[in-house]
Amino acid sequence: MSAQQKHFEQHLSYALAAAHRTVSQSLAERLKKHGIKIEAWRVMECLDAGDPLTMGELARRALLNPSALSKLVDRMVQDGLVHRKVADEDHRQVNLLLTSLGRHRMLQIRPDVEAEDRTLSDILDTESLAFLREVLSKLS
Repeated sequence: MSAQQKHFEQHLSYALAAAHRTVSQSLAERLKKHGIKIEAWRVMECLDAGDPLTMGELARRALLNPSALSKLVDRMVQDGLVHRKVADEDHRQVNLLLTSLGRHRMLQIRPDVEAEDRTLSDILDTESLAFLREVLSKLS
């Protein structure tokens, strides 16, 4: 390995990207058996909290750009996982809600996501894990 490669890998942005890639690949593999991609799982998790969310709120929480979210939601509506509802307070806005099928799928998916979290948590001791969460929260 060249000195330049080693220097490149010392960048914090590189280390974060490498960790993200590893975690994403592992989670994607767990979700694959459910036929769900990470982005769809994030949308379902956000909606499972029960609060109706507008597309803008959901895009922000699910870490998606609005155009990607629109396409994803269209597919999820077709699959019967979510439905759109005109907002009660502002009829120009559309809220998204999980369907009963979407909630059922979340019950099937969540144990695998929690297993992934345990796998990650087992790498660090409790104090390091709390510190990592705090640091990542500051960065985001």
